[in-house]
Amino acid sequence: MKNYVIITDGGSDINPAILKQWGVENIDLSFRFEGQEKEYLGNDMDILTFYNKMREGGVAKTMAINPERFAATFETALSQGKDVIYLGFSSGLSTTFNSSRIAAEDLLEKYPDRKIICVDSLCASAGQGLFVYLVAKKSNEGANIDEVAEYARNIALSICHWFTVDDLVYLKRGGRVSPAVALVGKVLGIKPVLHVDNEGKLISMSKARGRKAALIALADKFDELAVDKENGTVFISHADCLDDVKELEQILKSRYNVNVELISNIGPVIGAHSGPGTVALFFVAKER
Repeated sequence: MKNYVIITDGGSDINPAILKQWGVENIDLSFRFEGQEKEYLGNDMDILTFYNKMREGGVAKTMAINPERFAATFETALSQGKDVIYLGFSSGLSTTFNSSRIAAEDLLEKYPDRKIICVDSLCASAGQGLFVYLVAKKSNEGANIDEVAEYARNIALSICHWFTVDDLVYLKRGGRVSPAVALVGKVLGIKPVLHVDNEGKLISMSKARGRKAALIALADKFDELAVDKENGTVFISHADCLDDVKELEQILKSRYNVNVELISNIGPVIGAHSGPGTVALFFVAKER
């Protein structure tokens, strides 16, 4: 029996029931809608309700996990004589990872004989999910906590994130594109193609005219970068646009005989910034 637990957070956009099957615990991130007092944890609101609220003009605000919540979760394992490895949401997109380190430093004074290893995934959404899946697989093969941590650090920058959004207004709110670019994009039907870079930050890489062209651009990136096109693990996440996911899945299948391992919803924390209609493709490459 393992003497450590693996913990991740809601930035992975993987259903907690699936994480449990992998042997991974989850800490939800939280959000609220502007002008409302109520704060929700990641799974408190039905995802379709969330995106419908956004389409109606609701502006969702997200909150990082604070050190106190991390400390409570970590201490549950430590008090049972187990070590902890936490696989965190990219530090390039959230202060959540920094909170985990603060909690770990404080707890190690109380539990000097235990280990708490915090690994920055530099990933987000189901890219973080793919990262967690591969690390959990390594753990389930019998690796000890130090071997798992080393493996996690080694693979983080091989997880590719390529995605497109349907409406630039949400990226405009986050300062990712200028108001002028957002307006022109809407008028001309321009869809940006973006990825998460080696610092775990979101950057725009190219533009496609129309949705179909954007989906093809994602598949082209898979063709260009994927280590194992036929047998590598591929995840897709989406923000209430399953028909587009099916189209991308068919492109990948017909071109490269890809079997997509997992399709997940983009949760509120990621979706608040990318908006409904986001489609994201994740796979393993030599580099991002």
